[in-house]
Amino acid sequence: MKLHAKIERWPVAGAFTISRGAKTHVDVVVAEIIDGDHVGRGEGTAIYYHGESAGSVLAQVLAQADAIDAGLTRADLQALLPRGAARNALDSALWDLAAKKADTPVWRLAGLPNPRPLVTAFTISLAEPAQMEADARASAHLPLLKLKLAGEGDEARVAAVRRGAPKARLIVDANEAWTGRDLAAEASTLARYGVELIEQPVRAGEDALLDGVQSPIPFAADESCQDRLDLARCVGRYQAVNIKLDKTGGLTEALALAAEAKEMGLELMVGCMLATSLGIAPAFLIGGLGRWVDLDGALLLAEDRPSAMQAAQGLLEPPPPELWG
Repeated sequence: MKLHAKIERWPVAGAFTISRGAKTHVDVVVAEIIDGDHVGRGEGTAIYYHGESAGSVLAQVLAQADAIDAGLTRADLQALLPRGAARNALDSALWDLAAKKADTPVWRLAGLPNPRPLVTAFTISLAEPAQMEADARASAHLPLLKLKLAGEGDEARVAAVRRGAPKARLIVDANEAWTGRDLAAEASTLARYGVELIEQPVRAGEDALLDGVQSPIPFAADESCQDRLDLARCVGRYQAVNIKLDKTGGLTEALALAAEAKEMGLELMVGCMLATSLGIAPAFLIGGLGRWVDLDGALLLAEDRPSAMQAAQGLLEPPPPELWG
């Protein structure tokens, strides 16, 4: 087997803004594993809070060329690389390659149900309330909206979005911005607007701040849950975990994380980084296991790949086989 890998830059439609800043483009790492006439592809987006960059991810991927030439397997990969975007790109490529060689879709190889269209959240970027209301009004036809929050002024933002999209389901992402705030009071305030999930209210590593908090809205761990090693500290503090393949290091670990989280009584959310459809496709298979799906990473781009995944009215279609899997 031979390895090719590169960095690609894709523009964002407008800007994607969270409490940590705005992005006008995303750099993704694409890995191709070639075995005879078959080519498996995978994509990874660097996790900024891991200290990753597209360059460091590419270097990690290219460093595995000899192992791939020697016949690297998915099981080998789990031990060879840590969790993160590099392992995700290679793990996804190996799954894609296996599907093509077996002429069998990945969902069947993984023992998953036949994928069906999923309702995905569409993100309303962090902004002043008036802008968020306008953005929500433009997306009011969608069934599920996700709001980026920042701590101070969050009720005004949520109220504005509710005015703009009175019928949409709402979930919010605090992006760790509620550390030091009255968590129960913040959640109770947002419950008035029909918010049904709060992602990562406190900074990762400060999860003990959630001990004893009585929230009317479930909390989901995002930065606080990367893979199975993090589950023990989430139980009793969070009611759900957000599974992202760039965090877990690929579909292989994501499947194991989903199974173990469910056994521990945690609900599943399936999310993504900014990515093209190639990066979203493997996550879509996990999406079928989740209660909340937030796979709009490619929908936020100004353009996408050929054979891109399609969405209409908030319903995301399964990836076409010519794209991945």
